[in-house]
Parts: sequence; C-alpha cells; structure tokens
Amino acid sequence: MSEADYVDSARIAYDHSTAQFVEVVGTGLNPQFEAPLDRAVLEVFSQQLAKCGRGLVADIGCGPGRVAAYLAESGLEVWGFDISERMIEAARVAHPDLRFEVGSLTDLPVDDGSVVGAAYWYSIIATPLSELALVWGELDRVLAKNGRAIVAFQSGENAVDRRPDAYGSGTELLLYHHRVDDVIDSLTEAGFTIRADIRRQPELQHETTCQAALLVQRN
Repeated sequence: MSEADYVDSARIAYDHSTAQFVEVVGTGLNPQFEAPLDRAVLEVFSQQLAKCGRGLVADIGCGPGRVAAYLAESGLEVWGFDISERMIEAARVAHPDLRFEVGSLTDLPVDDGSVVGAAYWYSIIATPLSELALVWGELDRVLAKNGRAIVAFQSGENAVDRRPDAYGSGTELLLYHHRVDDVIDSLTEAGFTIRADIRRQPELQHETTCQAALLVQRN
C-alpha cells in the first residue's frame, strides 16, 4: 500500500467513524480507554514540557482533541492536527478554546523548529513500519532543538489488523501493531534519543495487545 493509499484510507475511515468514536470514546481522557499508567505517562510528559517554557505543543493525530485538552489543562499552548476533517470539526465543537487544523503525520502546517513538544497518542496505528521514517522526518523538521515527543501505540510482532470495510466506510484500513524495538530503531535512526520506554500488558476491556509509550527527545 502506497503512502497515498494508506493516508486516504485513514482519512475516509475516520471521517466515517467520527460520530461513533465520540459516542464511545468521548472527547476527553476516559478511564475505560486510558489505564492509570497511561495517564501517569502523559502527566510526566506535560511536566517535562512545562519546564521547557512557552512554546507550541502539537497533538498529532488528535482525533476529537482528547489529549490536546488534557495537555492544555496544564497551561500548555496546544494545537491539534488530524487527517480527518470530521474529527477536527468534532474537536472544535468539544474544545472551542483550542486550535485544531487538518494536517497529516507527514505534512504539518507549522514552521520549522516551531514546536517544543509533540504527542502521537496511538496515531501511528495506520502507518506501516516502512513509512515511519517519513513521520519522524516531519517531526525532526517541526520540533525545536531538545524538544520532546511522546509516542504511544499498540504493540505486537508487526501484526496487521485488516479491516476490509472499516467502520462501514467502504474502504479497507490496515491497523499495525508495531514491535516496540522496531519503532525505537526508526526513531533513533531519525536522530532522536529515547528517554523512556514504558510497556504494559493489556488490562482494559477492549485491549488485546500490549501497550507501549516512548518519551523521545530531539538532539
């Protein structure tokens, strides 16, 4: 599947499923979908960013703004981006005081070095391992020197969850459960330093795979 194919598939599937996502998952952090360790990792990330002083924090693949709203509660200046226009519309309705724009993981409408922090909260799930270098290349472009990022994802042995008719959208969506070490390798090859590697077993009702979160710093 080419870059255009997987990006378009994600856009179509998530546009189609926005209302369902908001109804089930919500527009803020939800204990049914974030375990205590997940929230603790986000708290550490927000504390790290607060020490960086003023600067833009990007929630990349923001959906309806769940993580953006959480980070903004800490006083951070947050800007959310998502490939799905309907997700962006939902985020603006739910969080009218925050800024949300359409943007992809590989094409963000921000200036070089203008972001002090970036959150990828389960937003690489539709990105093949072979394309992660493009994602981190864009992160390297927008992230300021010594800027921080958090990358959370469902982990596995590079398993692929194939959804032939994703959420009734009529399009096929491939969801990737990346090996943690492969994601780490892709980040280090892109010039980033891994500051923390957090992994946990599935514990929430909907989870079938291990969960991982990486705290990353730009050199």
